[in-house]
Amino acid sequence: MNRLVHFSDSVCIEQYLDKFIMSEEAGHMMGLYGDPSDQRSLSLDDTSSTEESPDQTRLSLETTNDAVPYIGQRFPNHDAAYEFYAEFAKGCGFSIRRHRTEGKAGVGKGLTRRYFVCHRAGNTPVKAANDSKPQRNRKSSRCGCQAYMRISKTTDLGVPEWRVTGFMNHHNHELLEPNQVRFLPAYRSISDADRNRILMFAKTGISVQQMMRLMELEKGVEPGYLPFTEKDVRNLLQSFRKVDPEDESIDLLRMCRNIKEKDPNFKYDFSLDSNNRLENIAWSYASSIQSYDIFGDAVVFDTTHRLTAFDMPLGIWVGVNNYGMPCFFGCVLLREESLRSYSWALKVFLAFMNGKAPQTVLTDQNMCLKEAINLEMPTTKHALCIWLVVAKYPSWFNAVLGERYNEWKAEFNRLYNLESVEDFELGWRDMVNSFGLHTNRHIASLFALRSLWALPYLRSHFFAGMTTTGHSKSINAFIQRFLSAQSRLAHFVEQVAVTVDFKDQTGEQQTMQQNLQNICLKTGAPMEAHAATVLTPFAFSKLQEQLVLAAHYASFQMEDGFLVRHHTKLEGGRKVYWVPREGIVSCSCHQFEFSGILCRHALRVLSTGNCFQIPERYLPHRWRRISTPATKALQNTQSDHTERVQLLQSMVSTLVTESAKSRERLDIATENVSILLSRIREQPISSQGIRESSSNQRNL
Repeated sequence: MNRLVHFSDSVCIEQYLDKFIMSEEAGHMMGLYGDPSDQRSLSLDDTSSTEESPDQTRLSLETTNDAVPYIGQRFPNHDAAYEFYAEFAKGCGFSIRRHRTEGKAGVGKGLTRRYFVCHRAGNTPVKAANDSKPQRNRKSSRCGCQAYMRISKTTDLGVPEWRVTGFMNHHNHELLEPNQVRFLPAYRSISDADRNRILMFAKTGISVQQMMRLMELEKGVEPGYLPFTEKDVRNLLQSFRKVDPEDESIDLLRMCRNIKEKDPNFKYDFSLDSNNRLENIAWSYASSIQSYDIFGDAVVFDTTHRLTAFDMPLGIWVGVNNYGMPCFFGCVLLREESLRSYSWALKVFLAFMNGKAPQTVLTDQNMCLKEAINLEMPTTKHALCIWLVVAKYPSWFNAVLGERYNEWKAEFNRLYNLESVEDFELGWRDMVNSFGLHTNRHIASLFALRSLWALPYLRSHFFAGMTTTGHSKSINAFIQRFLSAQSRLAHFVEQVAVTVDFKDQTGEQQTMQQNLQNICLKTGAPMEAHAATVLTPFAFSKLQEQLVLAAHYASFQMEDGFLVRHHTKLEGGRKVYWVPREGIVSCSCHQFEFSGILCRHALRVLSTGNCFQIPERYLPHRWRRISTPATKALQNTQSDHTERVQLLQSMVSTLVTESAKSRERLDIATENVSILLSRIREQPISSQGIRESSSNQRNL
């Protein structure tokens, strides 16, 4: 079956596909009009009809495939005709809609004729401007396509039936491939079973993205192949929102004011719109501000989540402490995702942190946020969270690359981890050629933004290791704790406070466990023994890896420094510069600048030069064994409270283990825990009470 298309304009496929799902590979043209005389024009508003003769009907029946509509084709009713044409359209790469009818059910002869047209038929009428109402300015997908099927009602031997009396399959736009046509609105649907499942997931507080991944696993489909999109799920959840925005805003501000009265070091700020309604609100806790003062050199600003019940974009500032664990810095709720909103959020955050901007900030791929950071944090290096970008790859490339998707992903990871900018750009070009991605808009966008995410461009900036997979998972798990089943904004502030304190408590447990571990020296070098007494176990383990590897490298003194390479290599290597008198050492691999941990190349040169201690400047304070605000809470504990918390933790652990054994158990646990949490949150609690309680828990 040929696809007949004719290019009359440059309509983009993205006009009717979700912009984060579609690929520019869609809609390859299978055929063009040949003789211009074949391009006949037909007006769908023409009241005349061309009825077929018996000979014409016979010819169509003899020469036409049953899967293609033909003149004289019969249907028992007009719904059956619509379903047949819809299935045909899906196979061709377009969708249809009901257009004009003739006659009226129950009046005279009743309904006598129906038109079904391509979803891009007709043209969108120009709406009159209304200054009092905001304009959405959405692009229309309609382009005057003439493809249609007409059916007319006939009665033979007293039995009514519907017959095809007109059909044309010429399109003036691109048709979609089978793996892309499914994303047209007409073919996207959420069944009742999926709807109930989504609402159950929403009660547990998980994100829409997580819902999609879970349902893909449950149904055994590839990422991006569900019959609905994330946008459809968000629209469904939005339709069930039953809270009054104004009441929610008042309760939220009242809650923040109450917390401020009890804890003067709690900080919050908000803005109102022209109608005096809450527009944006941000807050941070005293312990978060103190942590930022030490560990705020590298920050993740995650804006990819929403409060499901209220449909508000949520921004969370997090970092990594000296023990390699996530630490919370602040939260913001925005009315919309715009340059103005993001600029407000960044200004307020800097005010909370006494004007101290981070050295680096990692965010999602968002052009408004990128511009806001350039305006409000001009000295901060902005980069993209690679794990947030990679999370979109299944929907971007899985359908496009098919069986080669995993092969492409492996090649992408190799390019991402290269050290040389030149090697990266040459490798990228080869990758594009190998996988035929020359016209793919996502590939073009990634390459245009390569200086914001590819490691060869970022190694001279400090990121505290937050670009690694391990840290990305721990940070994401930390953020997921905030997205609870709460449907009230005011309760969300409490939930964040509980989560932060719980994380402090578990963090102190892990810190104690690290400190109680016996440090095992592997090289016997004085530098190793000295570093073990200064750095936290987490940071020391990273340095120790480099010390062990340094023994496998050879160093050669050059006129302007040292050349260091693996003992099995005869060429290449890294340039190391060392000034013993000033205690300065640097390497061309930039690992210290990137992670705060000296590399094997620099350590090899220090060892060769009889250096027995790592210079002070290369043992950063942010990686040292220092007291943090949370550790001071260890001094005051109550044994009874501690025992009860330990018992509860044991019960929760058992609950998770038992629930994970089957889907039925998991459903029961999820529903009942959601109810229990709601009951617990109904009990009065203050921010001060939260902190006093959590202080007693930290001795676990």
